[in-house]
Amino acid sequence: MPYRVGFDVGGTFTDFVLQSPSGELTAGKRLTTYPDPSEACLAGLDELIAQGGVPWSEVAQAIHGTTLGSNIVIERKARGVGLLTTRGFRDVLVIGREKRYQVYDLQIEKPAPLIPRRLIGEVTERILADGTVRTPLDEADARRAIRELAARGTTTLAICLLHSYLNPAHERRLAALVAEEAPDVTVTLSHEVSPTFREYERTSTTVVNAYVMTAIREYLRGLATAMRHRGYRGRLFVMQSSGGIATAEAMQRYPVRMIESGPAAGALMAAVYGELTGCRDLIAFDMGGTTAKLALIEAGRPSTTTAFELHRVNNAPGSGLPMNIQAIDLVEIGAGGGSIADARLGVITVGPESASSVPGPVCYGRGGVGPTVTDADLVLGYINPGYFAGGSITLEPGAAARAIEERVASPLGLSLEDAAWGIHMIVNTNMELATRVVSIERGRDPRDLTLVAFGGSGPVHGCRLAHALGIPRVILPAAAGVTAAIGLLAAEVRFDVARTSVRRLDAADSTFVDAMYSEMVAQAIEVVRESAVAGEVTVVRSADARYVGQGYEVTVPVPPGRLDAAALARLRATFHEVYAARYGYANPAEPVEIVTWKLSAVGGAPRIALAKAPTRSGDASRKGMRRAYFPEARGYVDTPVYDRYTLGAGMSLTGPAIVEERESTTVLPPGVTATVDAYANLLAETRPA
Repeated sequence: MPYRVGFDVGGTFTDFVLQSPSGELTAGKRLTTYPDPSEACLAGLDELIAQGGVPWSEVAQAIHGTTLGSNIVIERKARGVGLLTTRGFRDVLVIGREKRYQVYDLQIEKPAPLIPRRLIGEVTERILADGTVRTPLDEADARRAIRELAARGTTTLAICLLHSYLNPAHERRLAALVAEEAPDVTVTLSHEVSPTFREYERTSTTVVNAYVMTAIREYLRGLATAMRHRGYRGRLFVMQSSGGIATAEAMQRYPVRMIESGPAAGALMAAVYGELTGCRDLIAFDMGGTTAKLALIEAGRPSTTTAFELHRVNNAPGSGLPMNIQAIDLVEIGAGGGSIADARLGVITVGPESASSVPGPVCYGRGGVGPTVTDADLVLGYINPGYFAGGSITLEPGAAARAIEERVASPLGLSLEDAAWGIHMIVNTNMELATRVVSIERGRDPRDLTLVAFGGSGPVHGCRLAHALGIPRVILPAAAGVTAAIGLLAAEVRFDVARTSVRRLDAADSTFVDAMYSEMVAQAIEVVRESAVAGEVTVVRSADARYVGQGYEVTVPVPPGRLDAAALARLRATFHEVYAARYGYANPAEPVEIVTWKLSAVGGAPRIALAKAPTRSGDASRKGMRRAYFPEARGYVDTPVYDRYTLGAGMSLTGPAIVEERESTTVLPPGVTATVDAYANLLAETRPA
């Protein structure tokens, strides 16, 4: 196994992991740089590779995770993005689904479209729902619309025509006309990005792809060039929202697929830790400096969705920007170490606003003025001010205490410790609500699950969160602060393809479906082969099916081989089984139709080797004692502090206790016991709430 490196950009910190041929992992962490995150990436990689004693030329694979795309969308940073659509559909982004995500809230505001109306053009053409042409493309009208959009400053153009997922001829011709009339304009075609039905979602997906394309292309090209100049001879890979990786070149064409790149890697690695510990039904809890991300993992696989929404309001379905992409089903909230606390209307509020890395929490001494969760955890004694991020940042407890006193304690008439504890518990409550979304609202009792707590702040809060929800077990991984970066090294090369073609199973043309699948397989394998995958590529097929007349679908596996009458009958039977498992009822007499045919091409199975903990005995791992706040102990108590790197397999710790490592800190409240497993992970048992 060659040297491999993974690096993940977060809102506050950028994390790095170098894996040697023997499997040994070397980790690093740096503050994320703004506005260009690649500065921290390159500086951190230089430091990490030098620390590992390996030249750049010996690194065979570099895998990157980033939330750059989602940040561009959320912050509305892109300019010069236009949309060209069928005449009469100019306002599809405004109309959406005509649904209110909160029926009785009269003050709700739907997310504003990414493209202003003046940059949305219409062309005369119409393709029907069966793919036939009703109105041919008016090329003179199209040329006029293209010139108008270019004159208004359009530099990137999304083209989304009605029913082009069935017949893309007009979209392809429009792309050729753009090349003639405005050759400097970059084009994104909906039938390439999202060849599926539902006009609003398909248009939104295509627009997001166009919206982030220029920035992502420049970012990835610049990063790859800088790495080559340093001697790197491999290809740059990028994590997709689906949990698979692809080349940077592929992501420059389909940047919408990497919109949630970084968080997906953490969920993948949580599944790996679950396999190592024999716990395959999990909640992945990733709390960093800016946000907390949660995902449900069942039978060792993260739950996925093809109806992803970015920037939801209070996690309400239908409140965000929809995208038809394969993505790990994450719930993300503004609850991280940098979340800013305040006193409003007589209560403590925390987040969603974050101090990020610039200026950062008050205790960083970089100009922050609003007290944050990290400031509260420092005042409570959970964090070592001289060993934060391995000692690369020296924290200022006095500054944190003054900020909490001025902004929270004094306005509410609280003592300093009560105010700090209130901040700690409020952010825990926010995360508890999000955890219920990924467990209870999806039919799973959290008491039957295991929590995997990671990220820079996750192990500080993980045991408290588990206790509040009655979760009996918590996995606290070694190197928890860089778990997402390690997860990048565990990802498979993968590319997903989906096409809408509505077909009743009792009347499906197997020849047509087999031919369509052959085209989809060729497209997916071509992208996977771009990643220098020389071995076998595995293709897994599935389909979105429903009873005829329904408006929503369930995903069912499609058997391999030709889809003859017998295979279609098996597919129908499988649909009834999946439907009954989901809704508790199925009607085999009802006709079934397939809406969208899908497949995933997977190649290059990764190898991730985790170092094992040596067997040790005694109390040699104790670093000392520190005063830390635990209300069960009636305030501040002398708390033993342990060195994570000297913990031996089989050792047992009982809370209250604090375990320190370079990238994170683990807090074990009173009554919690934890044992060290063979891979240096802490396996904690909590008392039920």
